[in-house]
Amino acid sequence: MDHISLPLPPLDALRAFEAAARLGSFSAAAASLNITHGAVSRQVAKLEHWLGQRLFDRQARGVVLTPHGQRLHLRTSEAFALIADSSDRWIERRGAGIVRLTSIPSVSSLWLMPRLRAFEDGDPALRIEFVVEHRAIDLEAEGIDLAIRCGRGTLPGRLSVRLFEEHCHPVACRAIAERLPPGPPERLLAHPLVHDSDTSGWRAWFAAQGIDYRPRPQDRRFEDYNLVLDAAAHGLGLALARPPLAGEALASGRLVSVDPRTVLNPVSYWLDRPQGRLRPMAAELARRIMGAAGLDAAAAAAFLKA
Repeated sequence: MDHISLPLPPLDALRAFEAAARLGSFSAAAASLNITHGAVSRQVAKLEHWLGQRLFDRQARGVVLTPHGQRLHLRTSEAFALIADSSDRWIERRGAGIVRLTSIPSVSSLWLMPRLRAFEDGDPALRIEFVVEHRAIDLEAEGIDLAIRCGRGTLPGRLSVRLFEEHCHPVACRAIAERLPPGPPERLLAHPLVHDSDTSGWRAWFAAQGIDYRPRPQDRRFEDYNLVLDAAAHGLGLALARPPLAGEALASGRLVSVDPRTVLNPVSYWLDRPQGRLRPMAAELARRIMGAAGLDAAAAAAFLKA
């Protein structure tokens, strides 16, 4: 059904009716709407004619809603509240300088946010709009200019370049670290291990040490790496530091290394874009992101030219 074609009551009349019903008089409604008493009366009469129902009982000291009027007032109050709520919501900016960048929460807060001012500085027209998502979205369909994701390779329908890899090592809060002197890697298994969305990082680290690790009941899993770092910092277990995402936690002393041995994370970080020509401001942001990641100039140029 085409709802646009449905007949609607006069909206000005509904507005006058709602004010009179809420305030209990045509005079008060007129003052509220900055119109005359007669204009309110005419608008209410027009609405009553359109509905074919009397909405008010006119009395000496004001007006009283009829049962029909009470039902309509309930509905109009709900509708106006919904409209007001929608109009108060954040309205996304649009323009040539707005670049929509999507990423997962951990990358957004731990890598992008500390660099946001530097990315936007130098060009007052550039404004980055974050779209934080776990799911792999259709960039072109959702109006996304650039995406940073964690994965094992390129995705179909996108142009991708590897931003950086991670050489991971075990970390813990200081209290646990003080009880873990240097020694064989097996000593870490005396403590719970904290994972993010999968177990590949810890499995790779132990495999590099010749140990076949399998998750245990005491180990913990959190969907986002932010929570992994928080869990380790609060003493819930050992985590893998994933530079550069864990850089601030290590620099501040929230977490400390408990074993110097590192392993290359099976997943990497990628900068993606839709196929086709990038808008100039999106291309500029891509250059700044690739520069911050230390990407090879030839690889960066190929990503922008493709």
